[in-house]
Amino acid sequence: MQTIAEKQGIDRISLFNREGRAVFSTRPEEAGRQVDRNASTCSGCHAFPSPRLQLDSMSRARITTARSGKRNLEIVTPVYNEPSCSQASCHAHPASIKVLGVLDLALTLEPVDEVARNVQLRVFAMAATQVLLIGVLIYLFVRHFLSRPIQKLVEATQAVSEMHLDQPIQITDSSREVGELARSFETMRKRLRQAMAENNQFTQNLEAKVEQRTQELKAAHQKLLQSDRMASLGQLSASVAHEINNPISGVLNLSMLLQRVMTDDGIPRDRVPEFRKYLGQVIQETSRVGRIVSDLLAFSRRSKSQRSDADLNRIVRTTLSLAEHKLRLSNVETEIDLADGLPVVFCDASQIQQVVLNLVLNAAESTHGKPGGRVKVETRPGAEPGTVALSVSDNGEGIAEENLGKIFDPFFSTKPERKGVGLGLAVLYGIVQSHGGDVAVKSEPAAGATFTVTLPISPEAAAA
Repeated sequence: MQTIAEKQGIDRISLFNREGRAVFSTRPEEAGRQVDRNASTCSGCHAFPSPRLQLDSMSRARITTARSGKRNLEIVTPVYNEPSCSQASCHAHPASIKVLGVLDLALTLEPVDEVARNVQLRVFAMAATQVLLIGVLIYLFVRHFLSRPIQKLVEATQAVSEMHLDQPIQITDSSREVGELARSFETMRKRLRQAMAENNQFTQNLEAKVEQRTQELKAAHQKLLQSDRMASLGQLSASVAHEINNPISGVLNLSMLLQRVMTDDGIPRDRVPEFRKYLGQVIQETSRVGRIVSDLLAFSRRSKSQRSDADLNRIVRTTLSLAEHKLRLSNVETEIDLADGLPVVFCDASQIQQVVLNLVLNAAESTHGKPGGRVKVETRPGAEPGTVALSVSDNGEGIAEENLGKIFDPFFSTKPERKGVGLGLAVLYGIVQSHGGDVAVKSEPAAGATFTVTLPISPEAAAA
């Protein structure tokens, strides 16, 4: 056994008797060592009340690890008391003893572990090489059949997002799914380009129609302004005719007086001052008629909107001179409070004159000609910097609360039938809005109403 133990792969050989004492070992230090039968090495047979006599190969082998870290395969082989031994004259054991001892053989697993490590290294290297090759092949495949086509699709998507619809999408070297996606995207691009062309054509047509309608609306708005102006002019016509009749009658009387003063020899020397007095009165009255007619013509004349710097106080005075006789016929007292030094406004003077006239005539009508009727016209700096305000108030019947939100709607009117069509305030509101201003209304039933128009001053006045 000592010679066999020197062979490669054998770590030690030990022989134990049936009492568990080492009667021989290739390691001298283990000779005579007593083994505990309850140890894990002996538990395979001695863990039962009666020791087992037969063990399978798996139960007789075990793998242990030494302190040095080396692994050993230990195989326990029972030494049976065979009949050829028990019947021999030299045998010291009776036949009733079945097992004489065990032979413990320890084989080192270092060569096996070395081979296993080499196999693991080769398997790992082969696996790593295969994974690397497969990864490279997958990368090339993905790059050729997926990455490049997808990159082209991304570029095409960016072009479409920037509305560059004239660049076709051509992808040939790709998978079937990516090719199908590219074809679908190309179809979408063509349809989108067609839709954009139709949309542009529709937009151009729509812009042309909008421009045409805008011009028609502007023309209609001008006609509406002129109609409202002529309606206001119709209200003034009777009173203005009477206003003109008075100076003309005076001129006629003065002409008759001048005719009487004159004789066949001319004007008597002592009556020259009287003649000049009558002649001056004729000039004064005819000038008055000319001024009234000029104001009426200026008000009724249709002209293009032309804005320039204008004095709001002057516009108010001119307008009130037109409506003066109408207000007297309506038994309405006029109170004028115009602020001095008011900045000029950048406006169309004729349109602002129409605004003032509408407000004044509406205020006069709201009093219904009752005694004590009063209309107050006031100008002042606006509440906000860079604006001026025009206020027209009356002591008439006022405006009902439920009608305050509708008075600027076209064709809304609280006047009796045939007294108005409800366009005056709507036109007024449009004029003020087009000048960048605003209209505010305050009213209490039976206590009158106040309309306040706010207009921006001219840029030069604002800068000053």
